[in-house]
Amino acid sequence: MNKLNEKIKLKINNKVIEVEKGITVLEAAKYAQIKIPTLCKHEDLHPTGACGICVVKVEGMKKLVRACTTPAENGMSITTHDAELHEVRKNVIELILSRHPNECLTCLRNGSCELQKFAEEFGIREKFFKPMVLEKPKDLSTRAIVVDSKKCIGCGRCVEVCQNIQQVWALEFINRGFEMRIAPAGDILLADSPCIKCGQCSAHCPVGALIEYEETDKVWGALRNNDLYPVAQIAPAVRVAFGESFDLPPGTITTKKIYALLKSIGFKAVFDTNFGADLTIMEEGTEFYERYNNNPEKLPLITSCCPSWVDYLEKYYPDLIENFSTAKSPHQMVGVLSKTYFAEKNKIDPAKIFMVSIMPCTAKKYEISRTDEMFASGYQDVDVSITTRELVRIANSGGIDFVNLPEEECDEILGKYTGAGTIFGVTGGVMEAAIRTAYYLFTKEKLKEIELNEIRGLKGIKTGVIKLNGKEIKVAVAHGVGNIKEVLDQVREAKIKKQKQPYDFIEVMACYGGCIAGGGQPYQVSNKLRTQRTEGIYKDDRQQPIRYSFENPMIKKLYEEYLEKPLSVKSHKLLHTKYKARPIYYK
Repeated sequence: MNKLNEKIKLKINNKVIEVEKGITVLEAAKYAQIKIPTLCKHEDLHPTGACGICVVKVEGMKKLVRACTTPAENGMSITTHDAELHEVRKNVIELILSRHPNECLTCLRNGSCELQKFAEEFGIREKFFKPMVLEKPKDLSTRAIVVDSKKCIGCGRCVEVCQNIQQVWALEFINRGFEMRIAPAGDILLADSPCIKCGQCSAHCPVGALIEYEETDKVWGALRNNDLYPVAQIAPAVRVAFGESFDLPPGTITTKKIYALLKSIGFKAVFDTNFGADLTIMEEGTEFYERYNNNPEKLPLITSCCPSWVDYLEKYYPDLIENFSTAKSPHQMVGVLSKTYFAEKNKIDPAKIFMVSIMPCTAKKYEISRTDEMFASGYQDVDVSITTRELVRIANSGGIDFVNLPEEECDEILGKYTGAGTIFGVTGGVMEAAIRTAYYLFTKEKLKEIELNEIRGLKGIKTGVIKLNGKEIKVAVAHGVGNIKEVLDQVREAKIKKQKQPYDFIEVMACYGGCIAGGGQPYQVSNKLRTQRTEGIYKDDRQQPIRYSFENPMIKKLYEEYLEKPLSVKSHKLLHTKYKARPIYYK
């Protein structure tokens, strides 16, 4: 028998099961369809045993053991639930609650808090332990991620994802015992730390200790201001995750319902970031073509759609800035065009246009004002960026019956998109979309096999060779900052040693799985959810009548009427940006 697939037998609640050797008791119970409660364990993260709620009994052992860190062994007999275990777990939850503020009604996580859920399940109606809540002001410094240390339960999820998955090391545990909490090293402000605003800490936090910077009131304020012309756009990944909050299956494509939702609450025009993705491909694909043929010393070209990745590059890899695509992210392109091209064609004062981006990302909140180029229209090109979760709250407070909402179309001028535009939402999608257009630029023919399976999927680093007109283009796709570092170190080493670069074109996304698992998406992300959302994105691509960015008729019209051609002087002014080295720690 292959040792990798070696099986063991054990009893769980007197039921004999067979599982693979090497898994934990918690995983074995899940296989047996038995739910053991836990607050610290998340599918993405290594177990720490921090919360102590998952304790179980193992025959022959005097002490209770933590299911998340205890290996399942052959012949084990495990009890996962009985009256004693219920009481122990309830006491642990009560102890955690003694350090937690009683602010459920005003907490952003009200209704989605895992601690709140367990308090309800275990019937906790009053606090039996003396409250020992740490009084610490909120850290709002990044205006993307909010740190509310007094709500920290010490589970360690945020530290695990920040240090070991993203490898940013912006968060750590401060102090010990009842004084313990999460904070940046040195107890400084998050904005002064290495934080790249990816939001994976908030996406994995089980309570309200780490949340997105809430801006729904700003959106409602714009909608009720008669002097403004509010417009909105939705990112590729939003459409396949939004429906989860309304009990639709993950991956359900809700694009036209979201258009209808936005129009019903008062937006005067609704665009699609996928149009911006098609435009990004035209600029970035042409940029790659020009570099490959005329400036090969500036290869590899590295994609620039992800603002967390931009922040990371400027802090950790400033020596690679010349390799970075200068193309803005898709939503910034739509933002600037809404206040220039759209405003001119519709004779609207651009000063009155209020652009709202609905993104799967917390870092977009930072991106919209990160540099002067984000004001290329003469105004802030995107006025506010909200997450998928924030739009859910807007829909709920707006009295919208989302599931039964009739579908509507978006505004064609900055909304019509191709299949290439929609796959921007998944890891490998930007590269695949770019290759579809780059192939045409190199060969003047359309790529026939347009689904590039070698760069699809959840493998952290994916590489491939694309043949373009007799040339071999070496590509790499990395997602999750820890994987990105590995690829960029190869590029840096080749530069230092003046060797041939290992890649010509590199796609980077800071979040594992890409934007479908961004820091602003619905909670409880897992690889199963990532896969389902990804399948929804690829389905949207397949059902589009046009799947190449260069064939988008509205993109063609935009260049004919306004931008002239990719990389033109006007395109550079409106659609491109600059980068600069930034300190890892701010003083």
